[in-house]
Amino acid sequence: MKDLISISDLSRDEVEAILERDDSFVEVSEREIKKVPALRGKTVVTLFYESSTRTSSSFELAAKRLSADVVSVKASGSAVDKGESLKDTVETLSAYGPAAIVLRHPSAGAARLLSQWVDASVINAGDGMSQHPSQALLDVYTLRSRVGSLEGLKIWIVGDVLHSRVARSNIQAFGLMGAEVTVAGPPTLIPLDVEELGCRVEYSLDGMEEADVVYLLRMQNERMEGNFVPSLREYARLFQLNEQRLGPRQLVMHPGPVNRGVEIAPSVIDCEQSLIADQVAAGLVVRMAIFYELLVGGDTVRTGPEPVPTIGEPA
Repeated sequence: MKDLISISDLSRDEVEAILERDDSFVEVSEREIKKVPALRGKTVVTLFYESSTRTSSSFELAAKRLSADVVSVKASGSAVDKGESLKDTVETLSAYGPAAIVLRHPSAGAARLLSQWVDASVINAGDGMSQHPSQALLDVYTLRSRVGSLEGLKIWIVGDVLHSRVARSNIQAFGLMGAEVTVAGPPTLIPLDVEELGCRVEYSLDGMEEADVVYLLRMQNERMEGNFVPSLREYARLFQLNEQRLGPRQLVMHPGPVNRGVEIAPSVIDCEQSLIADQVAAGLVVRMAIFYELLVGGDTVRTGPEPVPTIGEPA
């Protein structure tokens, strides 16, 4: 596997291979010295055309924990602001000889296009409303850490599915691992063809008591032109997950950032059934595993005199 562009490109075995590496990196993250030399001598470029806190910081820290050199480029304040194209920007950055490029871009398909231009591994950190595969993998890892197998698990994804790349990736990832996925929200926020991804559609929260997991999505106002709901108050009345709607056995997830009081009540965010903090923590180890799988994989031999230590050995 050279690139991580879309969950649809992965087999279940490839997902399992990434997840199996995660546990090794959990141990690394718990040590006093949190670095391993797996990517020593390699350069990772993170190129973000959209704002990000969780994704950009966890990818950068993951690369550094693996001893890679990291070049971070944000569109704001760079040559991109001056009108430089993606291709020209990448040609400039290619002078650093990157082993991997992590790209977030507002246009769907940008990461796949980039993979055709460069020899480096390309990791899609979100392309428009299309895909966010690393988020889906960390969500699968988070759930498996709590409940074990996802086989037969009932997962409801509730909210702004139309504008959500997380929803598209997660429908595919959860389904690939054997879960039964339902998406729910106002008709204006549900894509017409979403069932083709392998899910069921509901336009209310009636029946949500069947869910083992409720996965909330925020209203992505930055991608909206016009009004998709009468008001946020009306949306919250019909679709907010609060203590009254949350069943005693149900788990709660959210990719962040959270709009407290809109799609989710503040009390639910901090309840014992919430896995939101676990998702953030999983982001680091899963992205370490992604880098390792793409750039090292099963290779345990380093060119040159110095052997590569096992994952658990410090740099």
